[in-house]
Amino acid sequence: MLMLMMYTTLFCFMATFSSQDTVTITLNQSLQFSDTLVSLDGTFEAGFFNFENSRHQYFGIWYKRISARTVVWVANRDVPVQNSTAVLKLTDQGNIVILDGSRGRVWSSNSSRIAVKPVMQLLKTGNLVVKDGEGTKNILWQSFDYPGNTFLPGMKLRSNLVTGPYNYLTSWRDTEDPAQGEFSYRIDIRGLPQLVTAKGATIWYRAGSWNGYLFTGVSWQRMHRFLNFSFESTDKEVSYEYETWNSSILTRTVLLSTGSSERSLWSDETQSWRTIATRPVDECEYYAVCGVNSNCNINDFPICKCLQGFIPKFQAKWDSSDWSGGCVRRIKLSCHGGDGFVKYSGMKLPDTSSSWFNKSLSLEECKTLCLRNCSCTAYANLDIRDGGSGCLLWFDNIVDMRNHTDRGQEIYIRLDISELCIFCSNSIACIISLILQKYIMLCWE
Repeated sequence: MLMLMMYTTLFCFMATFSSQDTVTITLNQSLQFSDTLVSLDGTFEAGFFNFENSRHQYFGIWYKRISARTVVWVANRDVPVQNSTAVLKLTDQGNIVILDGSRGRVWSSNSSRIAVKPVMQLLKTGNLVVKDGEGTKNILWQSFDYPGNTFLPGMKLRSNLVTGPYNYLTSWRDTEDPAQGEFSYRIDIRGLPQLVTAKGATIWYRAGSWNGYLFTGVSWQRMHRFLNFSFESTDKEVSYEYETWNSSILTRTVLLSTGSSERSLWSDETQSWRTIATRPVDECEYYAVCGVNSNCNINDFPICKCLQGFIPKFQAKWDSSDWSGGCVRRIKLSCHGGDGFVKYSGMKLPDTSSSWFNKSLSLEECKTLCLRNCSCTAYANLDIRDGGSGCLLWFDNIVDMRNHTDRGQEIYIRLDISELCIFCSNSIACIISLILQKYIMLCWE
């Protein structure tokens, strides 16, 4: 009966309906506390709500068919209305505004484009949009461009390479306060773009850089079973999104107030959210937990080891499990034909914020290019599809590398040739090969 009354109120209130996507409100119509806007397929609902034991009113979006309200977006997250007399309106300029009881403006979408015939719709993706005309695809403003703590299928995280990051998740302060918290989930555009979670300006943990399939630190085997990920990079913008293979699947990624992120699936059988992935997954996930020039392996004890050819910078601290000082080279690089590389397989690639990349070079050309630059310390394929392609170079220290949890990829770490001879265990064939390599590089120079 209550549901029937809600729909009756809503249907009497709305002037028009979209033939394909959503219920629609038009110029100067408004939503009050008891009114809701519903997507045409009935998946999402938008309206005013409050948390238990609080009079603060927020306008948000949640899953309509899930009885325990699961909020995925909040408009006035930092400026709640203090009573139940809040109103949401669509202005003649195409802006969504929230007014308090005295009709003071609390929040506005602040669209930079002026609409001729603005309409507001809630799409079946959970995206609240303002269009110029009901049947048009000309979107003037959308909530997906201003995400909160929830990453939904079809939503894009974007970073502008000209003006810097402008579209990313931010955590809530706590479970009943949607105001912006201290954690962000975003694309870092320094060097090769990578997906990171930061606490303020400090990286907390990384999903890593894109390898053609997924981010290098993410479990590939599980996620590709029901999700399709895409990553686009141009000279102006980098963007990342995902879709479900089956539209009936309800999934979301939430950045929690603690800094952790959770991907969950809705189970009709248990009528609850089932967490299928959590980050950080273990201690090796935390950024640079082993310091520089080291590797973290959660299956080793201790979990931190210096890379081959490196030793702890502060041995006593390292022995007491204080790895913050990291590792330094035992023998400095020769830089003039006297260096080689040791291969690590099954790795999450290190921090790429100080890297350089090229999409057209082969792996062998990548190696040669690295050897010709004295500050280059490692190289790898940029894209691992179809046998691998492209070139990715690191400079100076190697930071935040670990053994991957399931698949990983190969990376080549630069060492002085005498270090490589040690690792060859005095094998004559190995030493001859390294001498020939040195000779070839000297001829190249």
